Amino acid sequence: MGTRSARPRPGAAQPAEDRLANYARPARFPAARHPLTLPPQRRRHSLSSPQITVVITTPLRPERLPYLQQMHASRTRQTVPWKAVLVLDGADPDRVPAPVAADPRVRILALPRRVGAACARNFGLSLVTTEFVNWADDDDAFHDWSLGVRLEAFTERLGWVAGYSEDWLPDGSTRLWECPVPPGFHDASDVVTYGPRPEDTTPIGPTTILARTRLVRVAGGMGGLVQGEDYMAAVGTTALAPGVLLPLPVYKYRQHEGQMTRGARYDELELAARRDAHAFGHALRDVFVAARAVSA
Repeated sequence: MGTRSARPRPGAAQPAEDRLANYARPARFPAARHPLTLPPQRRRHSLSSPQITVVITTPLRPERLPYLQQMHASRTRQTVPWKAVLVLDGADPDRVPAPVAADPRVRILALPRRVGAACARNFGLSLVTTEFVNWADDDDAFHDWSLGVRLEAFTERLGWVAGYSEDWLPDGSTRLWECPVPPGFHDASDVVTYGPRPEDTTPIGPTTILARTRLVRVAGGMGGLVQGEDYMAAVGTTALAPGVLLPLPVYKYRQHEGQMTRGARYDELELAARRDAHAFGHALRDVFVAARAVSA
């Protein structure tokens, strides 16, 4: 996952459980940019069959295998059924931790050679059969309510529902990261405006987004960048459909020395990746703005 540089000051340390208990329904959220209201009707989602697939890619590095098991354990605590696609980026399937390999909800796709995170994730996306999809990293974790609370927030009008992420520190504590996008309803293509420059922090956490699978496919999945592919996914998905940001944490982003973002050569291509994703998102917005002007 791409790093969130120039991180804003963390928000107030309100317990996540309190945020979950007290959060307002999306229909009551103030519109962030446009005076639009969400329709009152909600679609009832089946709790007997999975509606969500979590897509993860991993090279199965030895030091990250315990993290992968923790990510899996966090999925088992979710309040709604789910599936998962675990894409092995050139790794030996025999190295998949036993609890993960034995879970029938997890489909393992073993690629014959390393292709990189963007390509591997897109291969995983092609196997998704559920209505909704959520990207995740092999070293992070979901909050217990993550999938259920976002699924429940969907209306027919929305293409995506996101939340906040927390930095998961080595001592086990967490630090809330409130992304630049404010809570509430956001029309198609509005999210990218909260990242006006390529060097700005990503406007919304890519792995906090639960989105309709068909929308993610139309947006190009993870694009094809060698890094920063999650920026492309975030701006593409949020540019093509309206969505809602819930004001509560749904994802735990582990801070550790083995992160790709701490690699010795990471900075060489980071700005180039950000420029590409930034141009993609703003080009999509230009198309939407022009279309609105014509139809007005």
